[in-house]
Amino acid sequence: MGSCMSSPVGVEVTEVDKARHKEAEKQLKEARAKLENQVKVRSQFQLRSGSYMMAPGIALGVRRLGQVNNSEEIESFRQLVFDNLTRGMKYLLDAMDDMELKVSEDNIPHVEVIENASDLRDGEPFPMIYYEPLKWLWEDPGVQKAWERGNEAALPENLLYFFSALDRLFDPAYSPVEQDIIRCRARTIGITETIFDLRDHQMLMVDVGGQKSERRKWIHCFQDVTSILFLVSLSGYDQCLVEDKDANQMQDAMTIWDSICHSQWFKQTSIILFLNKNDLFEKKIFTSNIKSFFPDFEGEAGDIRAGRDYFKRRFAKLAQKAGRSKDREIYIQYVSLKLLLLTIDRSLSKHYNSYRYCYASGRDGRR
Repeated sequence: MGSCMSSPVGVEVTEVDKARHKEAEKQLKEARAKLENQVKVRSQFQLRSGSYMMAPGIALGVRRLGQVNNSEEIESFRQLVFDNLTRGMKYLLDAMDDMELKVSEDNIPHVEVIENASDLRDGEPFPMIYYEPLKWLWEDPGVQKAWERGNEAALPENLLYFFSALDRLFDPAYSPVEQDIIRCRARTIGITETIFDLRDHQMLMVDVGGQKSERRKWIHCFQDVTSILFLVSLSGYDQCLVEDKDANQMQDAMTIWDSICHSQWFKQTSIILFLNKNDLFEKKIFTSNIKSFFPDFEGEAGDIRAGRDYFKRRFAKLAQKAGRSKDREIYIQYVSLKLLLLTIDRSLSKHYNSYRYCYASGRDGRR
């Protein structure tokens, strides 16, 4: 496309004006080239709690875990870890009221300290005034009973990881490691965008939130999308929703998945289903029978492979019912983040000339 610059009769065009016009044309050309290589990802997480998500870990993983060098970004994750500790304990204490459980008398003063915990300031080490209250409350028999019944209250699943590392986290020199960042949970309100690179593509991840109150805002994110990434927590098969204690997280994810597969917006849109939190699934399946929540499950209690295959078939069947297998690709994975990225890349290679990529998901986190 050539460029030209005309001017009304009698108006002089100076060399400075021509230079500015040339620079503007150059910037427009660069912007078009960048847009052609940009992939839009719509991210709708199926949040385990109804209000939290794994966006920090996903975005970090797509960019590659070792590339978080920005001090402000690292500081934001450090503060988020502290928030996950204090807020997570508050959720536990609130759940104990519903379960009619109580902390021991010795730990009652610690409850007030945590209830009044304030946010961490920039550069502030984790305040030691919270160390013992968090430590003793976590070890409290009543709190541990509530934790064991966490599926009844959709408690954050990252609490065991963080509370097992209190000494490390409260070190004044503490800086988040990769696993800390991946396990962080941050609340999604409204629509947020994150840009990162995957091979030769620049990806624009649009996170639209997973909770029901956010779903009405999705519609304008659907235009010109070539692929959807839908994340569902495998370990959510026995979990309730924060906004509805009588609803099952996995059933809710299947309902959303079904609506996406049948949606007029996605008739020719490839969809990637990623069943994540496999590690938590493998641990809980021995104490929480799938059949208790999905009566049609025919596998043996504690059979990890049968459980994974069951949920994979359930989602695949819903996609098949939509009757659009000739017009689009459906990918279903339940392994690692690395495999997720490879699947995204494979999907992108089939839509190389498209610049918008939609990233979606099931319920999976909490803040």
